[in-house]
Amino acid sequence: MGSSQHNKKVLITGSAGLIGSESAKFFAALGFEIHGIDNDMRKYFFGKEASTKWSLRNLKEQLRNKYIHHNIDIRDSKKLTEIFKKNKFDLIIHTAAQPSHDWAAKEPITDFTINALGTLYLLENFRKYSQEAVFIFTSTNKVYGDLPNNLPLIELETRFELPKDHKYYKGIDESMSIDNSMHSIFGASKVAADVMVQEYGKYFGLKTAIFRGGCLTGPAHSGAKLHGFLAFLIKCIAKGEKYTIFGYKGKQVRDNIHSYDLVNAFYHFYKKPRKGEVYNIGGSRHSNTSILEAIEKIEQVLNKNAKIEYSDKNRSGDHQWYISDVSKFKTHYPDWDFMYNNDMIIKEICKSGHFQ
Repeated sequence: MGSSQHNKKVLITGSAGLIGSESAKFFAALGFEIHGIDNDMRKYFFGKEASTKWSLRNLKEQLRNKYIHHNIDIRDSKKLTEIFKKNKFDLIIHTAAQPSHDWAAKEPITDFTINALGTLYLLENFRKYSQEAVFIFTSTNKVYGDLPNNLPLIELETRFELPKDHKYYKGIDESMSIDNSMHSIFGASKVAADVMVQEYGKYFGLKTAIFRGGCLTGPAHSGAKLHGFLAFLIKCIAKGEKYTIFGYKGKQVRDNIHSYDLVNAFYHFYKKPRKGEVYNIGGSRHSNTSILEAIEKIEQVLNKNAKIEYSDKNRSGDHQWYISDVSKFKTHYPDWDFMYNNDMIIKEICKSGHFQ
């Protein structure tokens, strides 16, 4: 990691969150000056056990004078503009969001103003003051709504699965429609942001990328009941607390990507940027699990029995099976590859995860 990146500046929103904090450490190691925006909205969304204060403390201790914190809300366009006027950024990584579909239904206006309007304020400031920069947005596979649930799934002993000859067997690619399905309120606000980031690339000709993530995870996750499936599941089993499986008999499948692998993908894009590109990104066939399979693995690693409760009712719009096809990104960036798989992720969170 050479010193060629000295004097370069990166702005990271949601800098105390899972992907934000991983990005801060990654780019600080490359010599970037890190500007972080985070006002611990996670505590407001999910209660004090989901607060990211611990993560911000860690960042400040580890990165010291390489990290400059801005305790502002991305809905505050005036304060955002002040930061942009004072700094010319080389890279903007926008991870700040209201991340839960259950929560979004309680306060749709809060959800939309953070996810959609906050993104637009950032894009406008990027266009006016740092238009040579690269803008990276963490979108979500929820932009596809519940369309994946129309796939012809087969029920196996521990998971749902697609027939091997199905076109999406190796994962869902960017050709899936984002239209005409139920997205959840959260999914809709992210669609608005996702398309807007594409437009600033395609219409204004700026360097932007949209990463539609599967389950993003890693030890820096403040796992909460409504968000952060693996981290929360491990936290429950580790502390002997009850975990409720919502519907699908626990056979719903998720692909999990480690935060390091995702941020490394950001770095590859930054080095060779394109305009308004969309990428599905997740654990893919390389790293995926059903809830039942995850529970069994975590029980082995922790040597504890999980306390599981079943609810027949699945969460509205929840994916029954979702695996990302990452081949478009790999074709554009052949040097990028996974460092972590599902078992490694589980072991790492069990060992060093954040259980308050």
